[in-house]
Amino acid sequence: MGTALVLFVFLFLLQLTCQSHSYKRPCQPPHHHSYPFCNTSLPLKSRAHSLISLLTLPEKIQQLSNNASAVPRLGIPSYQWWSESLHGIASNGPGVSFNGSISSATVFPQVILASSAFNRSLWAALAAAIAVEATAMHNSGLAGLTYWAPNINIFRDPRWGRGQETPGEDPLLTSSYAVEYVTAFQGGYYRQASGYNFGMQRRVLGDDGDEMMLSLSACCKHFTAYDLEKWGQFSRYNFNAVVTEQDMEDTYQAPFRSCILQGNASCLMCSYNSINGVPACANRHLLQKARSDWNFRGYITSDCDAVATIYEYQNYTKTAEDAVADALKAGTDINCGTYMLRHMMSAFEQGKVSEENIHKALLNLFLVQLRLGLFDGEPARNRFRKLGPKDVCSEEHRKLALEATQQGIVLLKNEQKLLPLNKHGVSSLALIGPLANSTDLGGGYTGVPCNPISIMEGLKGYVKDIYHAAGCQDVSCNSTVGFVEALSAARQSDYVIVVAGIDLSQETEDHDRYSLLLPGYQIELVTAVAVIGSILWIGYPGETGGTALSEIIFGNYNPGGRLTMTWYPESFTRVPMNDMNMRADPSRGYPGRTYRFYTGDRVFGFGYGLSYTSFTYKLTSAPLKLSLPVSIPVRRKRNLVYKRGNDDIYVDEVPYCSSLRFEVKISVTNGGDVDGSEVVLLFAKSAKKLRGSPEMQLVGFERVHILQHETAETRFVVDPCDHLSFADEDGNRVLPTGDHLLISKSIEHVVSIEIS
Repeated sequence: MGTALVLFVFLFLLQLTCQSHSYKRPCQPPHHHSYPFCNTSLPLKSRAHSLISLLTLPEKIQQLSNNASAVPRLGIPSYQWWSESLHGIASNGPGVSFNGSISSATVFPQVILASSAFNRSLWAALAAAIAVEATAMHNSGLAGLTYWAPNINIFRDPRWGRGQETPGEDPLLTSSYAVEYVTAFQGGYYRQASGYNFGMQRRVLGDDGDEMMLSLSACCKHFTAYDLEKWGQFSRYNFNAVVTEQDMEDTYQAPFRSCILQGNASCLMCSYNSINGVPACANRHLLQKARSDWNFRGYITSDCDAVATIYEYQNYTKTAEDAVADALKAGTDINCGTYMLRHMMSAFEQGKVSEENIHKALLNLFLVQLRLGLFDGEPARNRFRKLGPKDVCSEEHRKLALEATQQGIVLLKNEQKLLPLNKHGVSSLALIGPLANSTDLGGGYTGVPCNPISIMEGLKGYVKDIYHAAGCQDVSCNSTVGFVEALSAARQSDYVIVVAGIDLSQETEDHDRYSLLLPGYQIELVTAVAVIGSILWIGYPGETGGTALSEIIFGNYNPGGRLTMTWYPESFTRVPMNDMNMRADPSRGYPGRTYRFYTGDRVFGFGYGLSYTSFTYKLTSAPLKLSLPVSIPVRRKRNLVYKRGNDDIYVDEVPYCSSLRFEVKISVTNGGDVDGSEVVLLFAKSAKKLRGSPEMQLVGFERVHILQHETAETRFVVDPCDHLSFADEDGNRVLPTGDHLLISKSIEHVVSIEIS
């Protein structure tokens, strides 16, 4: 019997029936091109106001749905706002059709795996590639230009059924992913002979303050504190997330703030749940904060039927008319679903909404469509016209998908350096597990893959004899009947690979997990067939998963991914999933959540991951002290500190935060005999124990590829106002004075903040 290599594969696939569309454009000659809203020389807002003025009230209301109705007399076709592009063009939502000239699209690795690469340029390349395929499908009449991705909710609880869609549990990491995805997806790109060169379109403001053209529209979702599907008596449709001002400021809102401020997202999706008693899509304070504080210039859509839940599930209003009125006046511009279509006229007749309320929503919607060039006539998007079927499922995109999957895979265990296997010394393998021969490896929000490769097919390129046995009938593994066949396969082989994990039956949209253990008898299957020597986490690897895994197992690629999620013991399931508090509370036995605040035991920590080589770190540059002028106001808050006499600075009272930034330089040496990529993580923590301060928090990350026996230098810019601060109980960001510890692997360096 060989030594087992256990692979945890998390799978979830949800597909909806898609409608076929032939996307037509407004402003077409000879009858409908002379309206003022078609005049490209006019400011965007003037064009939008002109269009609104030409619509009747019923026509205006018909625009307040994801399936916006046509206005034939003005030559305006219908438009479907809802398309999905989480990690490739997905089948979810009616805006995409895999019919006709394009029957599939590249399925890149799921976000939770891609984020484990800790590589900003990779994330931008993935988003830009998805944008190419989205535009090619639009040009072929199979998709629109508005997509509802990325999902940037914090993955605060491992039981959440949609955590796989997110970049993980850390606000900085999630914020960085959001900025890269949105910027690249909405930005410009052009084709060269050598392939695609992706360039980011600069944000340009017109004289009237309108943002200029978009290639595509991305949507930050789900706003906010949404991370529960169905657990116990709670469901996402009626869940009231009770969130402190402290956690809201430095955890839940951080990715959305970055997605808008740095990413310039053109869409924001409000979530199903309530926040402190107010449904998100009816929460004026929440939605208007994005516009007033973060300068959001886009449209706000509800999650699908989230306006209906305000009345029908949450009982927040007395009538359906009150629900649509509250949502519209709070700032929800468009309803995914038909609730506004069915009840808005009645709400208007009852005086609960005004035509001016409707105009505000239409202005936000039409401005985004104008920025996309949808009202500019046929020549508007000529620079993208060459994109077509040849640009979907291209060789470049398949190579990118493979590289992204390889970069994200995490080596968790490698006893006695079992891996990599000698590609010339393995004559037979036993491949065991119900998912070992599956090509459904994409995870949630997956479309139709171009050329999916199973794990078995990938390994066939390296090993002649593979003995496959499912072991379990399915992922639930409620029977041991197949164990005999699995044991027989193991006895015939040099090595055993067990593919274990979860799929749609275990976690999905509208379904959370209750246990963190492998389902059914899976763990018994693993231990029955072999001794565990190595463990690789491959997440949801997408269509190139089989190839990526086999190349890592046989040493053609050195794994360098790091976990973006704390792996908790099963005892963590005693923590109520509906408890939204991030900070630990010893008085009630609450251990906190995520590596920033969790105080309990861990199976694997955030940022953990091994390599086939070894790396050593050396700090080459960092300051010892930062001096702040005495003129900065200093407040003393006894309820903030455990020790009296500690002064703390409120970030909003520091007038020159940018001048406090400093560099940290770390050299990394590859001391092994193979090339490899290292993810360098820089953490910080205050030496003072303040109430609510993180145990530590990520302040920078960089992935560097280093040849064997070579050295590379990494550079981080630390902003004390941002990276060394945290939120107090009132939601104000506090920068503690005194010593701050910078941590990176074996490096610990103290920077002291003093008031001079």
